Amino acid sequence: MSFSVGIIGLPNAGKSTLFKALTKKQVDIADYPFTTIDPNIGIVAVPDKRLEKIAQIVQPEKITPTVIKFIDIAGLIKDAHKGEGMGNQFLSHIRPCDALIQVIRCFKTSNITEEINPKKEIEIIENELLMKDQELEDKTLTSKNKIYVFNIKDNQDIPDLPNSLSINLKDEEEISELSPQEAEELSLKSKLDELILACYNTLSLVTFFTITGGKEIRAWTIKKGSDIISAAEKVHTDFAEKFIKAEVIPWQELIEADSWNKARESGKIKLAGKDYIVQEGDIIEFKI
Repeated sequence: MSFSVGIIGLPNAGKSTLFKALTKKQVDIADYPFTTIDPNIGIVAVPDKRLEKIAQIVQPEKITPTVIKFIDIAGLIKDAHKGEGMGNQFLSHIRPCDALIQVIRCFKTSNITEEINPKKEIEIIENELLMKDQELEDKTLTSKNKIYVFNIKDNQDIPDLPNSLSINLKDEEEISELSPQEAEELSLKSKLDELILACYNTLSLVTFFTITGGKEIRAWTIKKGSDIISAAEKVHTDFAEKFIKAEVIPWQELIEADSWNKARESGKIKLAGKDYIVQEGDIIEFKI
């Protein structure tokens, strides 16, 4: 199971443009509301340079990063909680998400005449989530962690909010269509890795790694504070059910040791029982 992040905002804020840039997956984008009715879903790798460093030691045949699921949810409008603009359908898509990105447009387009007010856009969305929560008598929407993405064109003034990024999403869409070499030649640098990591961090997740017979290095995601049985279950249900013990080493210590055998000889690899709490960057070999 991957963790999911919903992309929300008012119509034409840039949600689908962000989704396309994140997933490099073509979606229907147009300058009018409700282009996206059914949510688009894309799986995105979490950038992690540690995988490359571990691979230099293990020399695996395959490297598999952990992922986050992004869900492009169609534009909400004022009174969406009452069903305006198919709002109830769109709000229902938010419920399963673990966190939310709210995209806020900070510039005018040819078909938009009203004054741009980022704070007002945020208030409209927050109010719709709150109204829906009150209707359902819970706090399932409003309690989700949020990241604010201000979709800028130039250097507009934006609200000073925690957990926020300013990104020119049109530029990001164009960068996503270039090869890494072309982007480098044009001196174009994407901010999407920064956004992906912000999503990952706001979900209070940790990454652990497994090395399958030296053939595959794989990153896995679990909630911070999870025990090793939870980690074993992520890898395979048999590992959780038949768990005896595990060998664990922080990834930095494997790099320093230069091989798994040298790490074992120097006492860097520790045995972990069922109560062990998985730490960020652990490399784990399960014993069943």
